[in-house]
Amino acid sequence: MSSLLPIIPSFRLDGKRALVTGAGRGIGLTAASALAEAGAHVTLAARTTGEIEEAADAIRKRGQQAEALTLDVTDIEMTRAAVAKAAPFNILVNNAGMNRPKMLSDVTVDDFDTIMGLNVRAAFFVAQAVAKRLLDARLPGSIINISSQMGHVGAARRTVYCASKHAMEGFTKAMAIELAPHNIRVNSLGPTFLETPMTRPFFENKAFKNEVLSKIKLGRLGQLEELTGAIVFLASDASSLMTGSALILDGGWTAE
Repeated sequence: MSSLLPIIPSFRLDGKRALVTGAGRGIGLTAASALAEAGAHVTLAARTTGEIEEAADAIRKRGQQAEALTLDVTDIEMTRAAVAKAAPFNILVNNAGMNRPKMLSDVTVDDFDTIMGLNVRAAFFVAQAVAKRLLDARLPGSIINISSQMGHVGAARRTVYCASKHAMEGFTKAMAIELAPHNIRVNSLGPTFLETPMTRPFFENKAFKNEVLSKIKLGRLGQLEELTGAIVFLASDASSLMTGSALILDGGWTAE
C-alpha cells in the first residue's frame, strides 16, 4: 500500500551552503538561524563584524555550521571577489536593504541613490555573483530575494522604497527565466511590517502604528519567526517547482 502514497519532499538542507546578506540582525539573522537549524552551512555577511561573529558563534554553539564574512555589498568588486573566492553557495538569502521614509517632496537625490544603491544595485549584483558561481560549477541553487509587500503596492512616504522593491520583483522574474534551464530557482519573499530592531522606532509613532494595523487584516505586526517556514521552504527541495514567484507574508495587506 505504501507505494500508492506520495513522497513528501524534505525541508532539510544538509550538505547545502547558504549565504545570507544583512545577517547581523532582523530578517537576515532570523534566516541564517533557520537555515542552520535545517542543516545548511551558513555564511553570515554584513558590514558589522562584531554582530555577525557573535551570531555565527551562537549558531555553532547549537552544534550547527556557521561562519562570518565581513562584507559591504554596495562595494560590487569586493562582493564579487568574496563570492568568487568561496565555494559555491547553493542558497542565497539576498536580504541587505534599507529605507528612509519621507514624503515625496522631501526626498533628496542622496536618499534616492542610497536606497536604490543597496536595495536594487547591490542586491542585483550579489545575485549575479552567486548565480555565476553556480553556473560555472553546474550546480542547482535557490536565490531568495527579500522584497516586501511594497514590491506589490504603493504607500505614502515610501516612493523610493516602493520603486526599489518593484524593481526587485522585476529582476526576480527575469533572473528566474534565464536561470531555470540550469535548475537555479529565483523567488522573492514579501513580508509586511515586522517588529524588528530597525522598525521599532517607527512604531513608537501611534498614528503610524494604527495606520499600519488598519491595513494588516490579521490586525497585528508580523514577527520575525513567522518568516522562517517560508525561508526554509524556498531554500529547500520542498519548493522545487517554484521559480519566478513572489511569496507574500503580509497578513492580508495586499488582498484588497
